[in-house]
Amino acid sequence: MARVRVAVIGAGHFGRFHAQKVAAAAGAVLVGIHDRHPERAAAVAAELGAPALASASDAIEASEAVIVATSTPSHHEIAAAAFDAGRHVLVEKPMTATLAEADDLIARAARAGRVLQVGHLERFSAARGALARHVSRPLVMECVRVSPFRPRGLDVSVVLDLMIHDIDLVLMLAQAAPVSVEATGATVMSDRIDVALARLAFADGRAASLSASRIAPGTTRTLRVAGVDGTLEADLVARTLRRFQVADGSVSEESWTEADSLAAQLEGFLAAVRGEAPPRVDGRAGRAALAIALEIEARIAEAQASARAAGLLETL
Repeated sequence: MARVRVAVIGAGHFGRFHAQKVAAAAGAVLVGIHDRHPERAAAVAAELGAPALASASDAIEASEAVIVATSTPSHHEIAAAAFDAGRHVLVEKPMTATLAEADDLIARAARAGRVLQVGHLERFSAARGALARHVSRPLVMECVRVSPFRPRGLDVSVVLDLMIHDIDLVLMLAQAAPVSVEATGATVMSDRIDVALARLAFADGRAASLSASRIAPGTTRTLRVAGVDGTLEADLVARTLRRFQVADGSVSEESWTEADSLAAQLEGFLAAVRGEAPPRVDGRAGRAALAIALEIEARIAEAQASARAAGLLETL
């Protein structure tokens, strides 16, 4: 099996992890790393024994496939150039800053006949497998994802940074788009939304609530799903799952050992590049999550504007 030549563009916190997985993958060869901060690319390249490349163009030229792990505003420009050069692309979430950019990447990938995969990592987690096994038809979904403040990922709001993971999971479970979105939130530590609450309603009466914060005292990631067969509660930090079954009233609990989701995501991407399977999270799935995230941001902006206009809040 020929190894896929992969370049990583972006050598920050997550880009370094991507580069490590590529370097360790049997089905790939890391042909280079580029970052707009040359010293950052040089450090990761030295760690992994790969070239540090001077430009994104050099990374694209050297590769068959690129991983775009830069700040969100640059995703479209880099991925578009890669598709135009006939390369496959794995782009970190959110896939782009706007829906127009997302649509453009989907179109470019189709024209080039190349893979577009979006980095929604929860799709490759052990928790996702447990959900797929136990949830037949969800009726009500509740997601909580909070973490302490860290000075990274601040180029986007908490909706696009954290909540979008759960938006993607909800859309995967519901297999439908919501018909209404309600949301509120607050800007506290950054110049973007740091805390958000959202409610999604679906045409058939199903609903989902989502809570995200990046200014919490600790890390919590939970998912509760009530369905026709019972209720499931998953703690993604403790890696435990509890089930209540309607049929016999029983409660059961299981735990799992977390697989390497990032490595699994890379293996899925490489399989798609080789033509062995479609990408688990393609451009349309990435766009669907982005669309809901942007609508949540818009609802929060409206609520903040109304509060300011009424003189109720000065800082939101």
